[in-house]
Amino acid sequence: MKLSTKGRYAVMAMVDLASHSEGSPVALADIAERQEISLSYLEQLFGKLRKGGLVKSVRGPGGGYLLSRIPQQTRISDIILAVDEPIQTTRCSPGSPAGCHNNKGRCLTHDLWEELGNQIYLYLSSVSLADVCERRLLGSSGMFHGTAAPTGAVAAQ
Repeated sequence: MKLSTKGRYAVMAMVDLASHSEGSPVALADIAERQEISLSYLEQLFGKLRKGGLVKSVRGPGGGYLLSRIPQQTRISDIILAVDEPIQTTRCSPGSPAGCHNNKGRCLTHDLWEELGNQIYLYLSSVSLADVCERRLLGSSGMFHGTAAPTGAVAAQ
């Protein structure tokens, strides 16, 4: 999957904004300090987030940024797409009949990776900013990092 720091940092900054705003604007300098992200980089990201309708700016003393909608209505996929971050798992262009091979053919695993990209998008579309802020993402994924075998796996004898 191609998800650069742009997408990750945008999500981190939006979670920070949602967690710290409490109805008042939050200065980008504060987000930059807490999240250890360059202020100039955040300014670029928030310009895109503002154009995408996810945040609004407040000028003047005590100014900063506010969420444009409540965290429950902001999907993680919205944030990533607002900063022009494609959710792509194949080398070729999404939806293009041409594949990534020199002869424009598709590789044998093209459909596998394309469907993975679709599943990632569906997952990120199902998770709200509120879900991340309230830490409601814990599920069965921890099984893969512990000693339990994934569903359908056979334990080594």
